[in-house]
Amino acid sequence: MSLIEIRQLDVTYRVGYKTVFVLRGINLDVNRGDYVCIIGNNGAGKSTLIKSILGLVPLARGSIKIGCPRDCISYLPQNVGIPFDFPATVEEIVLSGTQRARCGRKFRLPFYSKEDRDLTAAALEKARITPLARRRFGELSGGQQQRVLFARAIVKRPTLLILDEPCTGLDFDTAENFYSLIHRVNSEDGVTVVMVSHDLPAAKKFASKVAFLNGELKFFGSFAEWEKYSLYGGCL
Repeated sequence: MSLIEIRQLDVTYRVGYKTVFVLRGINLDVNRGDYVCIIGNNGAGKSTLIKSILGLVPLARGSIKIGCPRDCISYLPQNVGIPFDFPATVEEIVLSGTQRARCGRKFRLPFYSKEDRDLTAAALEKARITPLARRRFGELSGGQQQRVLFARAIVKRPTLLILDEPCTGLDFDTAENFYSLIHRVNSEDGVTVVMVSHDLPAAKKFASKVAFLNGELKFFGSFAEWEKYSLYGGCL
């Protein structure tokens, strides 16, 4: 059953009097429980595609249907923009994620319920950062900070998790551990994952499907099918 259904999607922008296509004729179905990795060269439209799914950029043509409420979608962008001297603790940052509408529930600022705190504790445990709960965000390493933001993204137990280059700037081991966290949320909690990444080996290890973009959707399928496509003329 499709959770995301994209039909004949075009996204454009203007350069003077000229219309430039970022994405053209995209047709894509993401099923519930999928772990899809979107790959392609710089400028291929990867980030534009996920921003289109999120409703952050206008569509020139086509449609996108999402089979869950918008408040059941979590998004972890490439650059969250939290300053390094941000004074909040890890627990406070993750806890703040519960205040976003959670699958139809209303905001309750400024109060946190016992359920919010239980969800926060579970997210900290899932991200394996419970010992860091009282630490200040700015005191953490880049990999630890990314885990905190990941915990905040999953604290409301989303149906769909969208990530844009989540391991940019992380070393190999830290990135590998982070990809395994995403895989756990997908496999254990049934969260559908759509992730932009340049790390094809990691994607092959953890994701179930790959989408290759180059302005158009050149390939979408399993990694076994991708290897055949690459062998017989497909390339990055």
